[in-house]
Amino acid sequence: MRKIAELADRSGMKKEDVSTGVLTVTPFYEGDRKKRARSFLVSGRIVLNVRDFSKLGSIMDDSVQDGIVDFRSLTYSLSDEEAAKQRAVAEAMKRAIARANSALEQKGQKVGALRFASLDVKQLIGIAQIQVAALAQSVEVTNGFFSHAKRAMTPPPPPPVVHPEKITVSATVQCAFQIQ
Repeated sequence: MRKIAELADRSGMKKEDVSTGVLTVTPFYEGDRKKRARSFLVSGRIVLNVRDFSKLGSIMDDSVQDGIVDFRSLTYSLSDEEAAKQRAVAEAMKRAIARANSALEQKGQKVGALRFASLDVKQLIGIAQIQVAALAQSVEVTNGFFSHAKRAMTPPPPPPVVHPEKITVSATVQCAFQIQ
């Protein structure tokens, strides 16, 4: 994870935009009678707050080429979710009032005070699935009767290009107004 943080630093990201989580170590015993671990899987999580998607491709490419990581998925979200939710609610409320006004105009009535409002805000978070099989580095180890060779498989292809996607924040408002 330190190497990825260094790659992010070289790409011009600020240190406060890089946060790391805990490392998880999982032992694999693979048929050992004495219950000794034969191998370990170490996994961790690092969060990069990227504001420029053009930097992300080089970080992913360099980390895969250096054999540092195996990407499972890429998740992206808004930096200021609360402001986006407030804008969605304000727009939904403005539309609700406009529709109520247009319905009551026909009868010469006006929308009065708000009596009741029900609000539902939804946010769709962007997740880009990356094909793990194409990004995993493979090493074949043979331990046959005559051979103790270790040979590397073909290097993995570069990761797919990451394009920014839309994150949708929607608000649904149900209102009851007094009629004047």
